[in-house]
Amino acid sequence: MILQILEYGDPILRAKGKPIENVDDRIRELAANMVETMHAANGVGLAAQQVGEALRLTVVDVSLVEDRPSTLKLDGKEVDPKTAMPLVLINPEIELRGTSEAGVEGCLSFPEITGTIERTKSVIARAQTLEGGAVEIEASGFLARAIQHEGDHLNGILFIDRMNSAAKAALSSRLKRLHKETRRGIRHREPLVSETTL
Repeated sequence: MILQILEYGDPILRAKGKPIENVDDRIRELAANMVETMHAANGVGLAAQQVGEALRLTVVDVSLVEDRPSTLKLDGKEVDPKTAMPLVLINPEIELRGTSEAGVEGCLSFPEITGTIERTKSVIARAQTLEGGAVEIEASGFLARAIQHEGDHLNGILFIDRMNSAAKAALSSRLKRLHKETRRGIRHREPLVSETTL
């Protein structure tokens, strides 16, 4: 089932996610719906807050991104990122690794708005799986960026919070308008064409 994606101005986007104590059928169904919603919106990541649930759950799929490479190790074994997607991360703990680099990001909660964001080039994420086990993910490149972006969502941090002040000032009027329209309930989501929207 495709869920409504909340947009900037909805207060739940600022909520810290609650840890998921029990991976039950409701959580599995929510994760499946989030994957379907992310794909329908041509996104590469979606956090539970973006569909109205303040939980520590996010989904990521970078398999269609050709121009921004990624590497992935699952529990220490190198795998092709494309074959491992989508990733479902429950209660992820994210460790930032290496140097940082600037890269362009978008967000499904900010239609048609992008910005250049500094992120570390690699991460290690430890998370629970839908089967109730644990997984360690070592990622670099675009996948590492996507995991960091989604991890921020789980803590109520939005990508605009990581923009430099000049970039944020340049987007100020668009952000104010989006915030106001969302609060008034008049925003209607159009499908996005970008395949790099987190």
